Amino acid sequence: MFIHRPDPIHQVRVDTPDPIFAEKLLEQFGGATGELSAALTYFTQSFHCEDQGIRDMLQNIATEEFGHLEMVAMMVEQHTKRARQGAQEKAFNSTLFAMKGYGPHLVDSKGTTWDARYVNEGAHIVRDLRADIAAEAGALATYEALIRIAPDEGSREALRHLATREVAHARMFMKALESMNKLDDPLFGDLQPDDTVDVWFNLTMGPEADRRGPWNSEPEFHTRDLVSAAQRGGGAGAQAGVRHSPAKK
Repeated sequence: MFIHRPDPIHQVRVDTPDPIFAEKLLEQFGGATGELSAALTYFTQSFHCEDQGIRDMLQNIATEEFGHLEMVAMMVEQHTKRARQGAQEKAFNSTLFAMKGYGPHLVDSKGTTWDARYVNEGAHIVRDLRADIAAEAGALATYEALIRIAPDEGSREALRHLATREVAHARMFMKALESMNKLDDPLFGDLQPDDTVDVWFNLTMGPEADRRGPWNSEPEFHTRDLVSAAQRGGGAGAQAGVRHSPAKK
């Protein structure tokens, strides 16, 4: 059951209406990283989850995202409806609102219609939670870009709240994965990995080939030098040997 209260989850106050900025705000209303996409994604994912606590978390966050969608809608409305008065009418007429009318529409900042393919769900809760962390990062990047170009402090304040909630949600998803011991484990199904699960395939030629980091170093990973094998005429197949990095002192 959903209950609507006629006040936003956070204050929305636009001080300087700007229809051109409102057009960019549509990215978070009808865009791929927007609040509608997030709300429907988490709501759908919740029904893949047998853990009642994690299911409730997803449904609660989904409901909050609908509240965020309302906030973005109110911002777009205030930036466009009030901009039709006086000096900014020319700017209004240069945007897609001149054809569609003021207020939000289910399109992104370029006018592309919202698509159900933006809903990212895969019927496995570990897979879904990992996708959710990436989705929150994408939304956060969009909000940070909007904050940088926002024309007034009222808009920036609302956007800071929305951006902060993306951070909070990502942390919650990470904690949910941690509760299942899946935060650091890339597997989520019944796959039995083959013997390359701890191999770094070196496919880089030249001085860059010897760059090392935790993603390609002992003891977690052994290097299989396919470049050297190919140069020796051995191809890049199974005969390529494993090159162990020097032991760390």
